Amino acid sequence: MQTLYNILIWLAEKLLPISKFFNPKMKLFVEGRKNTFPLLKSQINKDERVIWFHMASLGEYEQGVPVMEKVKELFPTHRIVVSFYSPSGYEVKKNSTLADLVVYLPLDTAKNVNSFLDLLHPELAIFVKYEFWPNILNELNRRDIQTVLVSGGFREDQLFFKMTNSWFKKPLEAFNHFFVQNEKSKSLLNSIGFNNVSVSGDTRFDRVANQLQLNNKLDFIEEFLDNKLCIVAGSTWPEDESLLKEFIMQNNWDVKIIIAPHTIDQDRIRAFQKSISIPSVLFTEREGKQLSDSKLLIIDTVGLLTKIYSYADIAYVGGAVGTTGLHNILEPATFGIPIITGTNFNKFPEAIHLEALKGLYAVNSKHEVISILNKLIDDPEFRLKTGSISKKYIQENGGATEMISSYFQENFVKIE
Repeated sequence: MQTLYNILIWLAEKLLPISKFFNPKMKLFVEGRKNTFPLLKSQINKDERVIWFHMASLGEYEQGVPVMEKVKELFPTHRIVVSFYSPSGYEVKKNSTLADLVVYLPLDTAKNVNSFLDLLHPELAIFVKYEFWPNILNELNRRDIQTVLVSGGFREDQLFFKMTNSWFKKPLEAFNHFFVQNEKSKSLLNSIGFNNVSVSGDTRFDRVANQLQLNNKLDFIEEFLDNKLCIVAGSTWPEDESLLKEFIMQNNWDVKIIIAPHTIDQDRIRAFQKSISIPSVLFTEREGKQLSDSKLLIIDTVGLLTKIYSYADIAYVGGAVGTTGLHNILEPATFGIPIITGTNFNKFPEAIHLEALKGLYAVNSKHEVISILNKLIDDPEFRLKTGSISKKYIQENGGATEMISSYFQENFVKIE
């Protein structure tokens, strides 16, 4: 299995450069990785002490933020290096001030792994949620580098639990401790012999709860809303916008709507804007305009959505209509907002739980979208009750970061 895996990764490394000519995201994926080793060589000295965080993409970064903040407090003399697998994480956070250096994770060939770890020489490696690359984890284990998983989530359909071949679970031996989100994940790990597991919950709850303590004021949003009720559709894909379009066009309520697409594709955004027969404005074209005259504001930039949610009375969260994956429902929930989304979220326990509590409503047709939005607009008591369920859910599920930081204090204070 190891030989077959190495051959496949080697082939991927050789063939991926071709893909950059057909896909802009793959171009970032390929070209960005060319800078990883030069950046490590120029930015990390051999005598510096390093703690390494790895996350797949932007969502995992948000989960890792509370832990990074605690680690910086506990080990202030160490440098923090963050690696991403996906361009959607790296391109947004490559200039993050929380980390000393942000790089792409190289492809998991044996040569890349050894070069990467030689240059990085971390004393502690922290993986967020998932990303179990066999060569990287096996080499961390061989070098006896302390390794921890935080906010881990495991499922029965993962190969660790389906295949009897020990090769599939061997990489997990690298982890000194697993901090997982739920009892199911713990039971699955226990079933294949891993007992160094704690159910800590999801650090995203701590991350979003902290947002309430920050300054979320946005003057242009206040000007646009003009004290009207507000619906925010965040991280939307074309299929989400198609589902919402009829409501937007038939909206007879005195309600303002904000759409923040997940991907900033100006041609697609402008085409959508032209197809909506109500007064609208793009964020990037707001200067010199009377924003209160518009009923629809499209946020054609990144980095503002969390603050925008603080102004919402109702939130629609994208990603669960198609197969791209549900985006962060906890960000609007922390502000006590009723949440609407698609129905494809069986891999997202927070959505499953919040739907069961009646803080979230799932829709799979334009009729259902219109029905639940009209009810939430027309019935303030129902809207406030639904939002309070969301807020309570956040408040009752915090504390993961504190548990993880206590573990670091007890087990890694020696590296300081």
